Amino acid sequence: MRLHPILFAGPSQKSARAPQREPVPFKMLLPLELKKTVSGKGDKLKEAACMQEMAVMFACFKKSEFDQQQCLKEVAAFKGCYKEYSERMSSQRELGKKGILVPGEKKLTHRQLNQLLKSFPPKKSVK
Repeated sequence: MRLHPILFAGPSQKSARAPQREPVPFKMLLPLELKKTVSGKGDKLKEAACMQEMAVMFACFKKSEFDQQQCLKEVAAFKGCYKEYSERMSSQRELGKKGILVPGEKKLTHRQLNQLLKSFPPKKSVK
C-alpha cells in the first residue's frame, strides 16, 4: 500500500482547517440600518389552542368508552375554551388588519409594526 505524503502533512497556511486569527475582521456588506417596512411573511404561525381541555376530554372519552353523556362537563369546558380563543383571535385579527396599536401587546402583526415604524422613522446615518 502506497501512502501519500499529503495525507500526513499538517495544516498549511492556505488550508480551510487552519485556525483563524482573532479577532475576526468585520466586513460591512450592507449598511447597518433598519428598513422602513416589515413584510408579512412570518405572520403565518398557528398556535395550538385548548390542548389541556382537549386532552382531558379525550381521556374521559377513553375511560367511558366514547359515551358522550358521561363527559358533558369536559365537552362543555372544551367548547367554552375554543369559543373564548376564537373570539380573542378574531378581535386580534381585526385590530391587526386596521393597524391599530394595542398597549401592552407582545405579538404585533406586520401592519402594526409598519404603523410603529412610521411613527418612529429610522434616522439617516451620516458618514
